[in-house]
Amino acid sequence: MLVDSHCHLDYLPAGAARAEAIARARRAGVGAMLTIGTKISEFPAVRAIAEENPEVWCSVGIHPHEAAAEPDTSAEQLASLAGHPRVVGIGETGLDFYYEHSPRDRQVEVFRAHAAAARATGLPLIVHTRDADPETAALLVTEAAKGPLTGVIHCFSTGRELAEKAVEIGFYISLSGIVTFKNAEPLRAIARDLPLDRVLVETDAPYLAPVPMRGKQNEPAFIVHTAAEVAKLKGISVKELSDITTANFYRLFRKAMPAAARP
Repeated sequence: MLVDSHCHLDYLPAGAARAEAIARARRAGVGAMLTIGTKISEFPAVRAIAEENPEVWCSVGIHPHEAAAEPDTSAEQLASLAGHPRVVGIGETGLDFYYEHSPRDRQVEVFRAHAAAARATGLPLIVHTRDADPETAALLVTEAAKGPLTGVIHCFSTGRELAEKAVEIGFYISLSGIVTFKNAEPLRAIARDLPLDRVLVETDAPYLAPVPMRGKQNEPAFIVHTAAEVAKLKGISVKELSDITTANFYRLFRKAMPAAARP
């Protein structure tokens, strides 16, 4: 079984198209999916997908692109929303200094609120970072010093220093279809060195379809291609990689429950 640790099912067309994408994922051996909240204003729709599909969990959060546009949301409000049984993570949050759709100081403020909610709830923090490695590392170190904090750098595609610092403070690293791209050898070099017990795999669907599905809309079923590449990089079988990353997912997202363990 594989787990798609980060996707955006609410970005897929509602109704039959979304249901068929989830069914294709099941047939491909994907046993669970985590669909990610990026806007508080649209969280009810994200939550509804998880409520309607037993293999889908969700998170609650505000993407850094949306930090300025979304309503002010306190750590307490995030923690309250995270009390829902299908919510297993806080985020995605983080810093994006590439597009800068929101002012940097606002991104930092929202990031800190999410970190506080993660500490309060014990749920993992789901972190997006682009062109902000030093700032992200510094914030994570500062926030982790305030109390127990777990989480994941999702869709990792940046530098070795951030990966090493994240692992050092207890975070996981999630690899997406980017690791299959022709020009991604620096990322593959980092992936080879990551501790296997800190690796997750994801699609970030509907974005970043892996080779050999480039040009198509990404979907959770395509996680098999990313898993195959990561297994090759680590020198293990796809089954071993699947078993390890699935165990890692449930170790990190402790509120999520494998189907076999449900009453």
